[in-house]
Amino acid sequence: MTWLFTTLVVLIIIASLLLVLVVLLQNGKGEGMASNFVAGNQAFGVRQTADILEKVTWGLITFILVAAIITSFTLGGRTTGIDVTDQINQQATEQPAFPTAPIQQEAPATEAPATQAPVQGN
Repeated sequence: MTWLFTTLVVLIIIASLLLVLVVLLQNGKGEGMASNFVAGNQAFGVRQTADILEKVTWGLITFILVAAIITSFTLGGRTTGIDVTDQINQQATEQPAFPTAPIQQEAPATEAPATQAPVQGN
């Protein structure tokens, strides 16, 4: 793994934890955890706090999405030197060939039914 990949993964984990915290702080339809921070709501106003939390939420979501896409490209440049098509061709040549026509077998020998001598009457 490269240092860029490791750094991006750590940043995504931190942003995810912050996103959980910000979502829990937002007011729901009922009473949310944001109601516990009354002093913050009074200083900034209830509406402004909700706007800030919503902007932070969307910012964290955008950061996680972009960082995840960049992280996927950091692994794309690494090659292992193994060609998958070579492995598939090897497997195809190693498998036994199946016969195309059924194997001719001799019919089992049948015995003629025993004939009974005619019964002669007395």
